[in-house]
Amino acid sequence: MAIADEQTSSSSSSPVAIRQVWSWNLDAEFDLIRDLVDRYPFVSMDTEFPGLVFRRPHSSDPRRARPSDHYRLLKSNVDALSLIQVGLTLSDSLGNLPGFIWEFNFRDFDAARDPHAPDSIDLLRRQGVDFDRNLAEGVDSARFAELVMSSGLVCNDAVSWVTFHSAYDFGYLVKALTRRDLPGDIAEFLAVVRVFFGDRVYDVKHLMRFCHSLHGGLDRVATALDLDRAVGKCHQAGSDSLLTWQAFRKIRDVFFANDGPEKHAGVLYGLEVY
Repeated sequence: MAIADEQTSSSSSSPVAIRQVWSWNLDAEFDLIRDLVDRYPFVSMDTEFPGLVFRRPHSSDPRRARPSDHYRLLKSNVDALSLIQVGLTLSDSLGNLPGFIWEFNFRDFDAARDPHAPDSIDLLRRQGVDFDRNLAEGVDSARFAELVMSSGLVCNDAVSWVTFHSAYDFGYLVKALTRRDLPGDIAEFLAVVRVFFGDRVYDVKHLMRFCHSLHGGLDRVATALDLDRAVGKCHQAGSDSLLTWQAFRKIRDVFFANDGPEKHAGVLYGLEVY
């Protein structure tokens, strides 16, 4: 069996390793995921992608944009761009981890020729993404999609998905899983998300609407919740997937202790169609 590259936290009493996934260990890592998903049915997910190449006109007011407007912009960007990383954290309902999380590195994106936002690529480089290694050793998204479909992660009613501001994350996963451009309208897109990921999808950014003291991005929320990043850096998909899970668990226990967050499941921030 191929051995994964690992990066381990040194500051935690319960160390967490990031298992770096490349083309040469992809199948072995999915064998491991397949063995674990029944015991750890909460899947926290984050993606890294090349920023945005299509934006709203400067004259438009984003507060007046409808979910369908957000989706049209999302579709334009996701159709034109490629995945760079996917991070996955598996946990049980009590917050127990198998001791590691995953960071999948993709070969689909070539910074020398593919469209991208230069500031986003510069940021990812500073955070440690090695684009040359991704091209040489990275995962092919088509093979990744095949293995996801047989892994137990999707089309599984026992699995809950946890995300942060996740419309683009699910956009890139839907594009990978279907091997085609995103659906033409928001209703069809959300229906496809439900088919693959089920009804128990929790977007922490949406949950924050009901937590009056929480605002901003993932790192700001983690600071407000007194959470420390266990391993890795921000804008690394594996690390961000774990911090997203930690934030969800803390929000669930503090703000939804009486009635639980289930009534807010199935809503993606920015694409709120009830």
